[in-house]
Amino acid sequence: QVQLVESGGGSVQAGGSLRLSCGASGSIFSYYDVAWFRQAPGKQREFVASMNWSGGSYSYGESVKARFTISRDNAKNTAALQMNSLKPEDTAVYYCAARYLTNVSGDLISSYDYWGQGTQVTVSS
Repeated sequence: QVQLVESGGGSVQAGGSLRLSCGASGSIFSYYDVAWFRQAPGKQREFVASMNWSGGSYSYGESVKARFTISRDNAKNTAALQMNSLKPEDTAVYYCAARYLTNVSGDLISSYDYWGQGTQVTVSS
């Protein structure tokens, strides 16, 4: 099993940037696909970005394309989400998730078995 811990959330004004980090432990991180999801108050958890075990394949939710960048460093057991041009609608709790490597589409939330505790991102206008 893999344990995940997010960090890097906070408050920022619209147009600003934040970088979220996800630290993994307990298993060989390179065996796992990784993704970021977010959940705003009163809304369902939403797909943000995913990257496969090797970093060679990735995808983004429509609302964050061209603004957010997912990355991973298997040697350091970390993943990251660089968020630029932030908007108030990006305000949410952001979760790092992982699943054992698979060919299933990266945006399928039910395919992820391991979750971090979440980190709050607040964007003010």
